[in-house]
Amino acid sequence: MTIEQIWAQYSQALKAFLHTKVTNPEDVEDLLQEVLLKTHLAIESLHKPTSIKAWLFQIAHNTVIDYYRKNGINNNAQQDIAWYNKEERNVKKELTQCIKPFIQELPEQSAFLLEVIELEGKTQKQLADEMNVSYSTLKSQVQKARKELHDVFNACCQYDIDRQGNLIEYHRKPNFKLEGNKYRE
Repeated sequence: MTIEQIWAQYSQALKAFLHTKVTNPEDVEDLLQEVLLKTHLAIESLHKPTSIKAWLFQIAHNTVIDYYRKNGINNNAQQDIAWYNKEERNVKKELTQCIKPFIQELPEQSAFLLEVIELEGKTQKQLADEMNVSYSTLKSQVQKARKELHDVFNACCQYDIDRQGNLIEYHRKPNFKLEGNKYRE
């Protein structure tokens, strides 16, 4: 992937990120150009092309920190803007806490399959061999179980997805209640 392709794909997201951290639009433009320059200079150091997005946002993150340091913000003010020291909210991680009770809502076979594959990390091929069933049969059963789990999740929450299909936010539906291991609408 060339620098032009990378920039065409990610520049708007980087700019939006910078706007959340810096209020002055002119400074945002300057920082965006600085990120582009750093990206161009360091592109050869990127070892895994699959991690381009994370790598770019790390550059942007560090550029903002440098910006605040260069502008002489003292320690008291840095505490007020210490967003960069806090762990970013991870929506997927928050939702993993919901998975186990929802899986337990499913029929016994579906729950078993998802617990072993999704929570314990066993591959479908390994599980098919252990259960002495064909791999394609197990894949179909897992797909059905995932659909059932998807339906339970959709009964619970409304999800916001970005253009790439990544989960960015969720909102619990007001009429949804989880009682013990059972959900009620």
